[in-house]
Formats: sequence, structure tokens, C-alpha cells
Amino acid sequence: MKLGIALTCALLPVWMSGCDSDSGGSTPKKLKVQVVASSELGMQWIDSDYSVFAFAPPYGVVRARVVRQGSAKLPEVLDDSKVFVRYSAVSVLGGAANSTSKAKTNFWEFADELFGVSLEPGEGLGGDYMPADAPKPGPQPMKFDATSGEWIARGLPITPIDDAGQTNEYPLLRITAYSKKTKKELAHLDVTVPVAFDTDCATCHATGGVAARDPASVPGPSIAWSHSADIQVQAKENILLLHDARNDTQLYASKPVLCADCHYVAALDYLGEGPTGEQCYRATLSQVVHQTHAYAKDEFGEPVFPTDANMDGTCYMCHPGHEARSLRGAMHAARRECVDCHGALLSVGGAFRLLPGGSLDGKWDGMPRRPWVDLPRCQSCHTGDVLSKLVDLDALWNEDGLRLKQAYRMRDDSASTFVAPNPRFAENDSKLFHDSVGHGGLACAQCHGSPHGEWPNPILRTSDNVAAWELQKHGGVLIECATCHPNDSLPLNVDGPHGLHNVGDLRFVLDHGAFYAADHQLCMACHGPELEGTVLSRAHTERSFVLGEGRVVHLAKGQPVDCGLCHVRPPDATWTPKREPKQPVKTGP
Repeated sequence: MKLGIALTCALLPVWMSGCDSDSGGSTPKKLKVQVVASSELGMQWIDSDYSVFAFAPPYGVVRARVVRQGSAKLPEVLDDSKVFVRYSAVSVLGGAANSTSKAKTNFWEFADELFGVSLEPGEGLGGDYMPADAPKPGPQPMKFDATSGEWIARGLPITPIDDAGQTNEYPLLRITAYSKKTKKELAHLDVTVPVAFDTDCATCHATGGVAARDPASVPGPSIAWSHSADIQVQAKENILLLHDARNDTQLYASKPVLCADCHYVAALDYLGEGPTGEQCYRATLSQVVHQTHAYAKDEFGEPVFPTDANMDGTCYMCHPGHEARSLRGAMHAARRECVDCHGALLSVGGAFRLLPGGSLDGKWDGMPRRPWVDLPRCQSCHTGDVLSKLVDLDALWNEDGLRLKQAYRMRDDSASTFVAPNPRFAENDSKLFHDSVGHGGLACAQCHGSPHGEWPNPILRTSDNVAAWELQKHGGVLIECATCHPNDSLPLNVDGPHGLHNVGDLRFVLDHGAFYAADHQLCMACHGPELEGTVLSRAHTERSFVLGEGRVVHLAKGQPVDCGLCHVRPPDATWTPKREPKQPVKTGP
């Protein structure tokens, strides 16, 4: 994830069009509004067929907040007393929109048998519909959660097939806020809701494949492998036949089967009840699948998934990847692979006990990891800043010396992720990235993008980057104060996300010397001990600003800001600026 603090210049306002007149008074003041939103998952994985067995239903989740410039200069998060919010389908970069799902999946034929619920065709498990499938087609309402202050669409039955019948794993939904008083549109944002069934069990499980033939060395009757004409159905039927043969079950005769009926899946535990019934006596689905595949051998006795293979030869054999590219955002741009954060198959499958600090809340240390809970954290690689970061001899550092290449210690089979000593880039206590909130109460994903698809996606022309461009007129993590604050409305401070100073504000360019004079380590933490510039002080977009006497300084995108670009580097903390800051210096994250 590309986190950074950059010295910047003034920037044009980037508010979406639309205003409201709910502020009252004899002359209503128009207050500009912004929608920020994200998909809960960077890639939702669904089954391409539900007639044999199911891992997961179509279940997209979008979370949004509506922010209005406040008359007291600080933004206000609007609740359901001021606005209502709807979602609709929009075209994707010239391609077709994705507004309907009813004819694109056989989920509704088997939903009752698999999930024990009676759904109308097109209805999702959370009660929401795709816009064209609803009883009243068109933009659909999002529900307001008073606890979090978010608008949520939960359980959207979205598929990766657009309305032209083409596969597109990155469909866009438009999240629009309307004034509750005037019913007029205030603002909208186009958000990617990634979804894929790009998984190929048939590589191994199609009849005749390495996992669907009877080796001569195995005693007993042979298995009557499937001859279904649909290769994916054939592979799924073979998986059930293999399961029956190995475990003395009758799954093939019980089609369709929900794997989670016997093996707990936290992602499908929508009520948070924990394991129930048969799940209490069996390993979780993650443990079973990952450990089984880790030990799988081919006809020559070689591992089917070698431990030294890249993600194309391991994770992407099952998870969406070869086409959909689940890992495609900033981490992919930094050449990270799944194993760098999650560990190998046995690590993910909980075959080893977690080290101290390895569990999310510290309550599961010394136990096998909990799937969907004890996951990698941002702070495990982004462990602090120049002056305060992780010190561990077994850490694998990136070339910049500020970020890790691996979220856990070298030679740690459990892949227990680091806990940062400096919380500058840490999630909330005992929470994962997609559940954490930060600056102004916004969800981390609403500023950084969804997990695995963090902004920016290195492929510029992709729907992943659309929201960031709409919000701030360039890609990448939300960095511009003007996205939520009126230009020049903030006092000069370092109260932004992760201790960020004013961005897009020429006043800071001219007056920032006072901050160095008050606390020179405040600047060194990101700009370096000699103020030479580091990865934490990169410019997130091209910028130019004018100094005295008409001198223009230009910053290229990605260029670390070196204090020597504009003036002689201050030698020590006795250097004083021309003007004092407008308020006391604060150093909090």
C-alpha cells in the first residue's frame, strides 16, 4: 500500500457537482457534498454453478458515507435525517453496465436447498437486488447504519457477467446521495464491486486429471468419475466423488451440497454465531482445503503445489486470479505475492501455532490461525516511519528500509504477522483493514481502496481507479485535503491521516518552516534525517508551485520531496521561519 506524506501546492477543488440548501436561514448557504464509498472485498469469489456444491453465494457489500462541507469549516457526515442514498449500475469505461443477475447464474434454482432461504429471483441473501431485477426496477435504496454512520448495500447478488453477456470482473455501481428535503441529487461516486468465478477446479479434478483418476497403486474398487458435458460441473462432481471415497460420506447423492454445512466458514456466518451443529466437530473449510492441497502429490510423487511456485502456480489455481487478478492494486505494483502477506498453504490452513502477537486480538496466540480473522495487517509491513519503526533481525526489509517485503519473520512457518511498535499506519485495535476507521471517521478502504485492490491499480484504464479520479482528479490513495475540506479552510497542522500535513494548500508551502523549528523530528519522520526525501514524502501526482520572485518548482509524480528542492536544508532545530503557524503544532497520527 502506497502510504506517504508529500509537500504539495494548491490544487483545484475536486467536489462532485451538486449542492443542498438545508442549512436554513434567510439566504440558504450552498454546502458542497461528497460521497465516499468502497466494496468490502477486493474480490468477491462466487461459484459459476450451484447444482453440485457451493463455496459462496453472490454476496457483494458496498459501504458508503456522505460528507458535507460544514458551515463551521469542518465536514459533517450526513445521516438519514438529511439524505437518502441509492445505488445503480453504470457502464464500465465504454463497456456495458451490469444491472441484472437473474439470467446469469443458477443460484436461485438452488438457494433454498443450499442456504435454507426462499428468495425471489434476483433477490440477494441480504434482501437487496441488482437494480434491474428489483420489484421496482431502477436505483435501489441503501440502508443507513446509525452505529457506523454508513450507508450499506449488503448481499448484492452481483455476477461477473455484464448486460451484454461479456465477462467483466470489475463492474461499477453508482452510489448517489439525495437531499431528503428537496429530493435532488447532491453527489455521486462510481465504485467497483469486484466479483469473479475465475477458478478452475477442472485443471486437476476433470475426469482424467491428476485428482480424478484411479492410480494402480490404490487398492479397492475404482471410482466411476463424472462424464458431465459441462467441464466445471464434471470437476465439481468428481470432487464430491473423491470426498465420498476418502471420507465414507454420501455427498454425491445429496447434491447440491453447501460445504459450510459441515465445515465452518466465518465469511458466511452473517449473524456471527460461530460454529454450530456438524461444524463444531470438524475443521474449518479453510483448514481442510488449504492443508489438503498443500499435501497433494501428482503421479510422480511431486507436490501439485510446490512451495517455491509463484501465485500463478499455487493460489491462482483455485482463487480468482489468472484472469480476474484478485491481487492487482498497490501491492501488485510493488511486486508482492500472496505468500508475502499470508504465508504458504500450510500457514493459511492453520497447520502451525501462531507466535505471540500473531492473532488479531492477542487471544488466539499459540493456537492455529482463525480463517478470515487472523489475517495480515497493514502495520505488519508499514511498521512506522523514519525515526520509529520495527526492529527485528528476522524481518525482510524492502530496499527503501522503511517497508517490509514480508509481513512475518523469515523462517516462521506460521506466518504470524508483525505488530508495529509505531501505530502511524496501524489499523484500529483488534480490527482488520476493512473494519477500521481513521481520519474523520472514514473507513480506511474509503481512502485507500478495497483490500487487494488498493489504489492505485497500475493498469490506469481500469474501473478500480475510477473512484479515486472522481474524488481528487488523479489516481492513488486519497491525499488531497480539498476532497473533503474547502480550499484554504483548515489551519496549518499535521492532523491529517497518518500525521499528514495540509495538502493542496499553498499556505503550508510558505509557512511550514515553523513546524520544523518547533519540532524538527516531526519533519524528519517522513522527509528523512537529513530532510533528503524518502518514500514517505513522495508526491502523489505532478505538482508545480511558485516561490518568491516567480521561481517555479516542479515535482514529478512519485518524486520524494527533498527540502533542498526549494531552499537550503535547515542545519538544525534553531532555524526559524518568517511566519509562525496559525495554531500549535500537533504530532498525533
